[in-house]
Amino acid sequence: MSEAAAKHPTGAARPSPQRRDAYRHFCPITTRWMDNDAYRHVNNVVYYSFFDTAVNRYLIEAGALDIERSPVVGLVVETNCHYFRPIAFPDRVQAGLRVAHLGNSSVRYELGIFREDEPLACAQGHFVHVYVDRDSNRPVALPPRLREALERLQERR
Repeated sequence: MSEAAAKHPTGAARPSPQRRDAYRHFCPITTRWMDNDAYRHVNNVVYYSFFDTAVNRYLIEAGALDIERSPVVGLVVETNCHYFRPIAFPDRVQAGLRVAHLGNSSVRYELGIFREDEPLACAQGHFVHVYVDRDSNRPVALPPRLREALERLQERR
């Protein structure tokens, strides 16, 4: 067995924390007392809530999502997160957001969680939304307004 495979069950190399300038948009998020776990840091599952908050806040503020009436909604089909350094209440955090892939009916969001004004992510990950018709739950093409909002988040090349 290779050394990398021995260190990581998937055999994949562990990524390095990304810098702030790797992200296109930032969403401030307030940590809460209840986010801390018995080990006195924000519990791992809370990071996924940070991811969801950053994406949906951006889409709502961009006018691309009306949570009550939008005929098209995004369903999460894949998630991942790498943790580098802990955060804890009452840290102030910012979620960096970018779009790594934009398909016909899907998008891969990549996010970094930054503590205070630190330059490197404390955690980073991704999730994939497949956009579906709210009533039929079947995949549909991204509506123009949503696609435009997502294109603004695409990685710089």
